[in-house]
Amino acid sequence: MSTERTAGTEQVRTYYKLVDAQDVEGLIALFAPDAVYRRPGYDPMRGHDGLRVFYTGQRVIESGRHTITSLTAQDDRVTVSGVFEGRLRDGKDVSLEFADFFTLTPEGLFQRRDTFFFAPLV
Repeated sequence: MSTERTAGTEQVRTYYKLVDAQDVEGLIALFAPDAVYRRPGYDPMRGHDGLRVFYTGQRVIESGRHTITSLTAQDDRVTVSGVFEGRLRDGKDVSLEFADFFTLTPEGLFQRRDTFFFAPLV
């Protein structure tokens, strides 16, 4: 595996550790300042400020854990599938499959992320 692909996969693995630990500032630091995050049910989140607003208030997930079942890297893209198990802010427990698509900058930051859940609007 090339160094670039290894760096991208490690960056993605780090993201999931930080989001599960609720380390908002740590995970935002993985994104480029002008990054775009798209997720069904939300307007696109743009830049560090948009990500911060999402992770500190708009996100319906209260807590949980991501388990990666597949991770593929090619050039500046990393694709992930897995399972999220956790609790929503309304108290409901969930177990959902997800797919994430990351595009990285030459410096290894996330330029774009697209997330899809195999459930209605999570």
